[in-house]
Amino acid sequence: MGGKGAPLVEEPLSIEERREVARACSGALDMSPLSMLIDDMKDTACKAYAAWPDRLYLVGVDGLVAFAGARGPRGFQPDALEDAIRAELGLPPLPRKPVEDPEREGGRERR
Repeated sequence: MGGKGAPLVEEPLSIEERREVARACSGALDMSPLSMLIDDMKDTACKAYAAWPDRLYLVGVDGLVAFAGARGPRGFQPDALEDAIRAELGLPPLPRKPVEDPEREGGRERR
């Protein structure tokens, strides 16, 4: 899923504007073949999943939450989400090199 980054958009005021934002982001982020669901204007799904601040969720083929991420954007774990997607598809996780935590220097947390 290599994209150029999300386009800058204004807060949508209608469901059609929200759909347009989703289309623009999906295209810019090259999210195919993933499905994108759009919340209603009352943010029903956002409230139901406690999605503020931003969180990443994966709903499995059984309709249950297969992955619930931590608060974003600092809590985003794209590798963990990718592993969850692969598990849903019956694929093994990808081998990865350990990544140093940018919040830590020399084994000590930055303050």
